[in-house]
Amino acid sequence: MKKFFAFITVFCLQIFYSQSVTQNLDKAVQSLLASSPMYSGNLSFYVADESGNFVYEYQGNKGLSTASTMKIFTAAAALETLGKNYQYKTQIALDKNLYIFSNGDPTLGSWRYDGYKPEHFISKIIETLKSRNIKEIPGDLVIDDTYFDFQKIPGGWPYNDIGNYYGAGVWGLNWRENQFDINTFGKDFKNFNINLEGVHFVNDARTEGTSDRSIIFTTPYNDVAHITGTLPAKNITISGATPNPPKQLALEIVAELKKQNIAFNGTIIINSERLIEGQNPLVFPKNKVILEYLSPTLDKMVFWFLKKSINFYGETFVKTMAKEKTGNSSFESGMKYLKNFWKQRGIDERMINFVDGSGLSPQNYASTRAEVLALIWAKKQPWFSEYFEGFPVQGNGMKMKSGSIKDCRAFAGYHTSKSGQKYVFAIIMNNYQANDLSDALYKVLNHLK
Repeated sequence: MKKFFAFITVFCLQIFYSQSVTQNLDKAVQSLLASSPMYSGNLSFYVADESGNFVYEYQGNKGLSTASTMKIFTAAAALETLGKNYQYKTQIALDKNLYIFSNGDPTLGSWRYDGYKPEHFISKIIETLKSRNIKEIPGDLVIDDTYFDFQKIPGGWPYNDIGNYYGAGVWGLNWRENQFDINTFGKDFKNFNINLEGVHFVNDARTEGTSDRSIIFTTPYNDVAHITGTLPAKNITISGATPNPPKQLALEIVAELKKQNIAFNGTIIINSERLIEGQNPLVFPKNKVILEYLSPTLDKMVFWFLKKSINFYGETFVKTMAKEKTGNSSFESGMKYLKNFWKQRGIDERMINFVDGSGLSPQNYASTRAEVLALIWAKKQPWFSEYFEGFPVQGNGMKMKSGSIKDCRAFAGYHTSKSGQKYVFAIIMNNYQANDLSDALYKVLNHLK
């Protein structure tokens, strides 16, 4: 009998806490909606427990711009489609020419992974050549970057984003995360982390303010970079999207060949540039491979993808999934695959409208109910611990993926309250016209604590 009454007591307490949470969430939502910055704004909010039982919603089916919470869909689909142990491969071949071919490894030359930094990859090439007693490359250096289709950037990305590091495009062969860094003091450039040979900079930036508000304009294969906006009067680093990553890699390899006294008097040939010139790409000689270089495993990439919100990784994952499963690496094919992936897992296709894999495009739309359903599905998968590890801890102490584009803020994640209740939630706010976007949403989400 005592056990029965104890059960009834716990059950009643759970109902009480659930009702209390629901009421508090609704009060906080109504307060947010009544605020001046939300006069023309919109909100979607959905909360469930870890089993998917409904807790609270406000316009849970409303499709809004997701910003980077879009990444929760892409990361989960990549882990399921490719497998957490998936590795990209870069191959080096040698006949008369020295060839480099990759299937789109986004980590090639990245600084984020021990043992995979730019110098490690190039030194592997040099070591392989020296082990074969090769003292001269008699032909050319050929970079085969044609594994993916020619389009580098999703069509829905704003032009003022694509020249910045977070707007880097996707090549069949990527290098240094397709990013370059400029050390600045005010508007003055001090130095670059890499030598962008042939790129001309137009510097219209102004020294003003206390934070970086600069914008870098570059586009793929363009030899002009335009920088506008303001930079503070102190030493900072700003980062842009490399206009031609395969060429940048080739230049660094040639420099190292000369440094290591391996003669090279040929030319650099980039297969994608041959396509631009109306020529056929040179064929990579698969029977002449002298080195295979594997990337870190996918789960390590997903960690950084979610933790640091690397848009470039998401677009690479989208192309990779499309290429692996359909043979077509276009963004269009990738978006179709991604939407169908989630449709097959019970998400109404009317609640998801994907334009890219990262959320940078304001044309992405999803409802918070769709995001919660994706998070609940992911929680049941064997790779969930690797997925969850990448979710950052935000300013209010909750572990959740954030998203931010102009006048838009979003969060999606998992939280265990002080009472032990486990919640899965997503909240998206569009067109909020003030600077305290995160704090405005924290005031709502803190009621889940």
